[in-house]
Amino acid sequence: MVWISVRDVMTTHVASVKADTPFKDVAELLVRRGVSAVPVLEEDGRVVGVVSEGDLLRKEEFREEYYGEGYRPRLRARLRRRLAGRAEDGQEKADAATVAELMSAPAVTVAPDVSTVTAAQLMDIHGVKRLVVVDDDGHLIGIVSRRDLLKAYVRDDAELKSWVEEAIPEQARWNDRTGIVVQVQNGIVTLSGFTSTRTEAEAAVHMTKGLGGIVDVRENLVWERDDRLELPLIWDRS
Repeated sequence: MVWISVRDVMTTHVASVKADTPFKDVAELLVRRGVSAVPVLEEDGRVVGVVSEGDLLRKEEFREEYYGEGYRPRLRARLRRRLAGRAEDGQEKADAATVAELMSAPAVTVAPDVSTVTAAQLMDIHGVKRLVVVDDDGHLIGIVSRRDLLKAYVRDDAELKSWVEEAIPEQARWNDRTGIVVQVQNGIVTLSGFTSTRTEAEAAVHMTKGLGGIVDVRENLVWERDDRLELPLIWDRS
């Protein structure tokens, strides 16, 4: 099956920091590079965490909570941290001076050959805005953000049509008398025509929905036989 992978849309020129990088240096790096987060690497290049502008701002939030008067984080923020399993020590955050004391670990990572659809699902599950892309040994390859995933939707209709046709099994494609006809307009795929069985029609729709860059799938398929209603015979051997 053809799909758009993380490798196709990820950013490869990625700034990174070490666990002992000072707080101020991280802040300056984020501002200078115009990014909201950077991966944290061990000496051998393995990813151990991520430090974001949110982590840096949390230091200031906790500083006010523990040294200010009457401040308490908003209920929504406290619940979000609790659900994410981050029972943080505010005192430590307030005193944090290095990346190791501020970073979120472990990092949420993804392999480069995973589809953009799966990457989007991972972001939703973990409630993050980006994924660190790593190789089989955990070494940094790149970063894929929500904005990067949107690149999948700027593919032209002709390219999407070709990908859908390639994904559909050859025996189900259009020919002189029967088969599936693929049409694409503004990223919306319409499947029409005929298939031998209902299972073939549903498989074509399912595969199309799994391709990256597809805005929506509409189907107008007719099948000759509803094989889902064909139950196997059970012989009574008594």
